[in-house]
Amino acid sequence: MTDICRNLGVQSYCFRAVDDHAKVASLVCELGLDAIELCGVHVDFSAPDTFDDVVKTYENAGVRIVSIGVQTMRNRPDLEEDFFEFTQRAGCRFMSVDFDISTTPDSYETAALLAEKYDIHLAVHNHGGAHWLGNATSIAHVFSQTSPRIGFCLDTAWALQAHEDPLAMAGRFGERLYGVHIKDFVFDRSGTPVDVVVGEGNLDLGALQTVLNDGDFEGYIVLEYEGDVNDAVPALKNCVAAVREHMV
Repeated sequence: MTDICRNLGVQSYCFRAVDDHAKVASLVCELGLDAIELCGVHVDFSAPDTFDDVVKTYENAGVRIVSIGVQTMRNRPDLEEDFFEFTQRAGCRFMSVDFDISTTPDSYETAALLAEKYDIHLAVHNHGGAHWLGNATSIAHVFSQTSPRIGFCLDTAWALQAHEDPLAMAGRFGERLYGVHIKDFVFDRSGTPVDVVVGEGNLDLGALQTVLNDGDFEGYIVLEYEGDVNDAVPALKNCVAAVREHMV
């Protein structure tokens, strides 16, 4: 079972206004954290000659790269192998993914073969009601056609936006739950989501911890706050404090 507070990290997309890895790493440390999931805003995953420098920058700052993503799988092993090469160099165990529906089911097999080769677990990210993988029915359908090399990355806020219960999704897919993005939304009258400090919207942090503990969750867990693009640190500090208060 993962010690949530000790292993908590942050998604690098929170710092998308910052393009310097050393600065991103320093912001992670400023939050009192030591783990990050890196996205394509910060890493060119098609440029292997840059990988070692990126990894070394975070290592030197004492920040662990626990995952990358979200990476879209399109049955293009010639391109996608670079994603896995980065995870290997970074020492990751996980990669957050989605699939181009037009390439399935072939892209499932290609991704699973690469995941086996590099000993990585892939975690399908649910990206809201407008995305074909944003609901529990579609996630279950993917799992019915794939091996446990392909599991689930629960984004709690996008589950809410899709009118799914994130706690129910965590429980239903517990055996294949490899990652969690802790994020929280409130909604205006038009249904537009607004990022808030986790636990201050529609997400029950204590109940989430109970579900994760009951499922013996051992994956990665990162905060994601997409508001305050130019300075997300104050809100993220409040997110860290909320997790440490309610998910002990």
